[in-house]
Order: sequence, then structure tokens, then C-alpha cells
Amino acid sequence: MSTRSAGLDEAVASLSMGTRHWIARHAGYLDSPAGHAELPVTPRVKALLQLALLCRYWGASAPAETALRGATSIVEQAWQRPDFPRLLTLDGRYARQFELMYAALAPAGTVTDAPRAVLARLKDAGYLAPRRKAPYLHLEARFYADLAGADHEFASYDELYAASLPARAATLPVADLDACVVTHTVFYLSDFGLRDPGLTDEAREQALQVVERLTHHCLGLGEWDLVGKLVLAQYCLGADPLGTPSGAAGIRMLAEVQAPDGAIPGKSVVRRAPADATPVQYFRKSYQATLVTALTTLIVGNGRPVAAAAPAARTTTEATGAAGATEATGAAGAAKATAVREATR
Repeated sequence: MSTRSAGLDEAVASLSMGTRHWIARHAGYLDSPAGHAELPVTPRVKALLQLALLCRYWGASAPAETALRGATSIVEQAWQRPDFPRLLTLDGRYARQFELMYAALAPAGTVTDAPRAVLARLKDAGYLAPRRKAPYLHLEARFYADLAGADHEFASYDELYAASLPARAATLPVADLDACVVTHTVFYLSDFGLRDPGLTDEAREQALQVVERLTHHCLGLGEWDLVGKLVLAQYCLGADPLGTPSGAAGIRMLAEVQAPDGAIPGKSVVRRAPADATPVQYFRKSYQATLVTALTTLIVGNGRPVAAAAPAARTTTEATGAAGATEATGAAGAAKATAVREATR
């Protein structure tokens, strides 16, 4: 039953405008001389990769916006830097992930051969094959490999979803679930809402129930960043998050905490920027949740084609040929799995 109430569309529009304009105004700091001097390298590189991801979906939702052109120019500048590929590899825990994202998210018209060289190196190193990848890392790798147009050996989406956390989470306590793994699994299957995730009606409904349980849980904890991701995951599974109790509450919570400058001032109520935060502290506290909210509200606010409103089942054959996100079979150590989740949070 829909609980959609008046004002939610306006809240989404206001959140979207504020957050994406904040990103456009402030993201240039990431690749500025001050940003190079004041920010740790790996978080800065990760933030640029996240900006490139946002620009991809921003371009699909609002391609004519002046603010998008500004954000895209920041990405283009970073991708043209000769030293950027080297910076991706400085932390060995995330190097392969970052390199694959870099190749997949290269801006259109990039005039460097570095992304293709990175893909060739990853293939030679065996990273574009399952090997010992944990399920979530396998899913992520296929999504970005497909996005990059890379030749790979990953399993079909049906197999990958069957091994995923959402597929087996219905009976697990909500406190034991990793919200980032659940949401990103859904994002990769659906290309962040741009396509049908290809689940059967039963599997889709089960995944949606898991996501809604998690949304209620994270609302209670005041986890702003995770709530933004979970609202988007509801949309990616075919629901109208403005018409579910948890989705509507999530939008209202984000609207209430949005700062006058447009930022979401922290990942959560306990990790918000303090009143006396320096500009650098404020940026570091606010960037992630603001970008997530911008991505969510752009996609949810843009709506979906009528034909995509009721996801249909996908056969194994169709899944094998589809382009999208994926989760891997195989097992990796607990330490590596934790590092994977942290790199994509």
C-alpha cells in the first residue's frame, strides 16, 4: 500500500538541486593544489572515482545542466593527469578495484590510452577472471568490466545473484546484514536503476523486503549515508521509494538534515561535521553522504520508463549476455572482504 504524501516530490527536487550544486561547487578541491596538499591520497582518489560515477548518472538524468559540465571537467582533468594511474595503486588493498573503476568511468573523449593500458594489465594479471574473488568483489568486478567493455570470464548474473547476500538474507537478523553490500549488489544488477535487475518476481520481492527492513533499521540509527543508498536500492528493485513508509521517511530525514549550503553534513547523526569544523574537515565529513544523496535523488527524481516499472524474470541465457553488475562466486579471506567493503563505502 502506498503511503506517498504531498511534498515528497518537492523534497526530492530540493535535495537533488542542493546536493548536486554543492558537489559541483566543491569537488574541484579534490584535484586542486590545496587538495593535493591537505587530503590523503587514497581517499582523494576514491572521491574522484565516486565523482566520475555520479557524473555518469547525472548525464543520464540531467544532461544539459551547467553544474554537470563543471563536475565533468574536474573528472576529465584528473583522468588526463599522467600520474593518476599510479595513484590508484598506492594502497594495495584497493588497487585492482580502483584501476577497473578508472577504466570503466573514463570520460567520453578521454585522449589518453591509460584506461586501455590498465585493462590490459588487469587481464594479464588474471583480475578479469573469477579466481578467488569473494562474491561481492566478483559482482563489482563484472559490473565495471562490462561498463569498460572489457573481455572477462565472470559468471552469469543469475549465478552471481544466487551467491549474493540479498539472495540469502531473508532469514538473517537485520543487524547482521551489511547495508553497503546489499545496496551495491542491487545497484550493479540494475546499473543504478537504468535497467531491469532481471530478477524473478519472487526474488525481487524478497530482495525488496530485505532492503525495506534495512532502511527502517538505518533510519533508527540515523545513518544518513546508508539511508540514501537504501532509498535508491528500493527504486532499483522496481518500488516507488516515495510510496513506501521507509523510503518516504528516508527522504524526509535527509531533507531535514540538509544544511543551508546544500550539503548532507556527515555520514550519520553521530558522524556529522561539528559546528567548529574547518573547511577541510567539513568537506571530508560531508562529501560522501552529499554525493550519495545527489545520486539517489537524481535517479529517483528523474523517474523510470513505464515499461521498466514491472521488472520481468530473466533467463540464464539472457543474464549471461546482459551488461551490468555482478557478484562473484569464490571465497576470499575475511580481511580482504572487509577491505573490499570499505573501499566501496
